[in-house]
Amino acid sequence: MPKKEVPLLKLADYMPEGTYEPVVEYLNHYKVHLTIAKSRDSILGDYRHKIDSRNHRISVNGNLNKFAFLITLLHELAHLITFEKYGRRVQSHGKEWKTIYGQILAQFIEHKVFPPDIEKELHKTLKNPGASTCAEDGLQRVLYQYNIKKNNHMLVEQIPIGSIFRLNDGRRFQKGKKRTKRHECTELATGKIFLFNAVYEVELVETI
Repeated sequence: MPKKEVPLLKLADYMPEGTYEPVVEYLNHYKVHLTIAKSRDSILGDYRHKIDSRNHRISVNGNLNKFAFLITLLHELAHLITFEKYGRRVQSHGKEWKTIYGQILAQFIEHKVFPPDIEKELHKTLKNPGASTCAEDGLQRVLYQYNIKKNNHMLVEQIPIGSIFRLNDGRRFQKGKKRTKRHECTELATGKIFLFNAVYEVELVETI
């Protein structure tokens, strides 16, 4: 997806008040090339380690709310620091990354830059961080409350069973029963059943 490099002075527009200076300190120290990406359904951000003379590269989706943007950026910074310390010798979301991410996140939690409900969920994250924000339903559910609301858009778990919803690519599904954490949903065009995360945002088309 198209990306644009972010002038550091503009970075403050994407993050909560009081977080610009400590984040820029990390970016300058590790010489990070930071870009803002358009919305990506599969990932919120990514990290590419430096090769030869090229800088470390981090991208974060620009459509995230300020709290989600900061959390995603810290997640990717933790990957960078883990690589600097261990190289390729450890798993990408192994105990080393979890320790470093927890330490970085704790610095920001201590300075009360998050609302109480997000902070509460982040304290749970500190115990065992997930591979992505999307993997932590409780945190994702709370962060969603701070998004700019769009007409008829809601989480899968908020839609009544039997209702029809649409994805960004135009495909339509009918919501079915819930399994342990995911909902069975039938694609109307093919009759195939897909499993949807409860906190995945979709557009409600028709309520049964």
